[in-house]
Amino acid sequence: MTENTKSGRFKPRAGHGSGFHKKGGGKPAPRRPGLPPEGPVLLYGLHTVEAAFANKDRKRLKLFATDNALRRLEERGVVIDVPVEMAMPRALDRMVTKDAVHQGMILEADPLPAYGVEQLTGARLVLALDQVTDPHNVGAILRSAVALEADAVVTTERHAPEEGSVLAKSASGALDMIKHVRVKNMARFITEMGEEGFGCIALDSDGPARLEDTVFTDKTVLVLGSEGKGVRQGVREACGQLARLDMPGKLRSLNVSNAAVLSLYVARMKMGL
Repeated sequence: MTENTKSGRFKPRAGHGSGFHKKGGGKPAPRRPGLPPEGPVLLYGLHTVEAAFANKDRKRLKLFATDNALRRLEERGVVIDVPVEMAMPRALDRMVTKDAVHQGMILEADPLPAYGVEQLTGARLVLALDQVTDPHNVGAILRSAVALEADAVVTTERHAPEEGSVLAKSASGALDMIKHVRVKNMARFITEMGEEGFGCIALDSDGPARLEDTVFTDKTVLVLGSEGKGVRQGVREACGQLARLDMPGKLRSLNVSNAAVLSLYVARMKMGL
């Protein structure tokens, strides 16, 4: 079986449609020395930087790059629309966290806009993460969501990773390819998504039916919870259905990022997407 999961979608209501994309917990994202604590973030790595340049919603500020890295970007057709500061690899090493694989390029950019639920208009498949806090897991989930053409990934404002270098690198460009919506209250979000015609399914290792045997509607929110705790009780109760992922092997549970990709795959098959 797998992690608990659940999500929903809805129209903005008074007091619920603003303030998305607050910073989460954990260590702050790497920033260039001299920048204020809440200043621009540093995005690094070929796929991450390439996706950031392709995203019209991303405000880019400055590119730090080696000669080879700049050539690679240009060979891939990336239009570099910001000032470029040439740098040696060791200088780039000092700008990011230890062992960060920057591949010779670091983009200084503003965080993405604070996407709200209005971004879910027309969505059919939404993935909601209830207090999944590890940026590596969330980054991997964003990547899977893009690969399986989910319309959005929803997290809570608190107890979720902030947008930053680790999340972006783990997502390998996906952060700039899908809407990442943050909500204040996940249970309320699920309830209101249900009112908008979404079927909301929470993954729970003790769910009464397998996900493959669960009835899907043409608009679905899948909800996954944190490893260990799973989907919280209030969020679980807001969902119309609970379902489980049965594992045939000796280990009954999966890492939440693996559970997410399997759940999205099953959902697409069941929904005929």
